[in-house]
This record gives sequence, C-alpha cells and structure tokens, in this order.
Amino acid sequence: MKSKIRVLMASLAVAAVALLGATSSASAADEWFVLSEQSVSAANPSAEIASSGGRWEKDVKKVKVSAEGADVEITSIALHWDNRPDDTIKDVGTLKSGGETAPANAPGLKARLKSVTVSYKILGGAESATLKVWGYD
Repeated sequence: MKSKIRVLMASLAVAAVALLGATSSASAADEWFVLSEQSVSAANPSAEIASSGGRWEKDVKKVKVSAEGADVEITSIALHWDNRPDDTIKDVGTLKSGGETAPANAPGLKARLKSVTVSYKILGGAESATLKVWGYD
C-alpha cells in the first residue's frame, strides 16, 4: 500500500513540474519585438510603415509605436489589419525621443498587422526621426 502511495505522489510531482514548465514557456514567448522601422522626414506630414517578416511574424496581440532621434508630435495612427477593419488612434500626442505610445490591442485575440500610417510633425527643428512599430506576441 505504501508503495502505491509513493508511486502516486511521484506521479503528481512529475505532473506538477511538467505543468509549471509548460506555462512558463508559454509566457516566455510573450514579448515585444520590432515589426518594422522607418526614418521619417520633417518635409512629409505622414508615413506608411509596412510590417516586415512573414505571415506569422505579423500576427500580434498588441501594437505600439516609438520614436528615436527627435521629438515627434503624432496626430493619428492608422493600423491596417489583414482581414479586419482598420483602427485609427487620434490625438496621440508628443513622443519624446526614446518614448513610446500606449499599446493598442489587436482585434480579437490576435491579428495580422499589414502596415501603419502615422501622421506626424517632427519638433525642435530636427530634420528626421526614426519611428519603430512594435508588436507583442
């Protein structure tokens, strides 16, 4: 009888370790990555930034935009989804160099982002800045 209890306890311990390993590996995959980046000029009022990578790399849960090299005032961001209606975020505000927008959720649990159109103005007399589109998966 004691050996059956020991076997049962050992089985439960192995199952618990396997379950913890499965959940930690699933959450380890959830991280921010750069979908695309583009240098933007002060001479243009907007830019369309296409997502890079294959079909699976574009499949994200959330999206955000960051600015580098100059402060950028963003008036709107249009998220162009594959097989989903586009989303538009208005009155985003000023991104300081190195700053980022609040994350926007993808429609449904996940969606494939084709491109982002950003309407902007580069501040402080700078001629250019780099905008990065980040995806969370």
